[in-house]
Amino acid sequence: MMARGLQALGRLKVGAMNQTEAAYARTLELRKAAGEVAWYKFEGLKFRLADNTFYTPDFAVQLADGALEAHEVKGYMMEDANVKIKIAADMYPLRFVAVQVLSKKAGGWKVEEF
Repeated sequence: MMARGLQALGRLKVGAMNQTEAAYARTLELRKAAGEVAWYKFEGLKFRLADNTFYTPDFAVQLADGALEAHEVKGYMMEDANVKIKIAADMYPLRFVAVQVLSKKAGGWKVEEF
């Protein structure tokens, strides 16, 4: 019998965006059209945190000034994702950004930099 409790419900295939990630990709497209973002790629970077422990942020983003950022997009920030982004930010010399969708009433995104 498979350990179902360990598998995320509704998990998408690797490389497939969920609705929140797709909405953020549209935001990145708007920022690209405005000249703020030069390039972005979904799951474009993978960071080794320890032996057999990796972190793949949702988006690799290059800003117009050439700065490279790693963006993690969540509807709700779980503790394991929060820990991994903090560890990666301490280990690697680029900006890590956690992006959380706000309520439909508020609209937009809550952004936290590491």
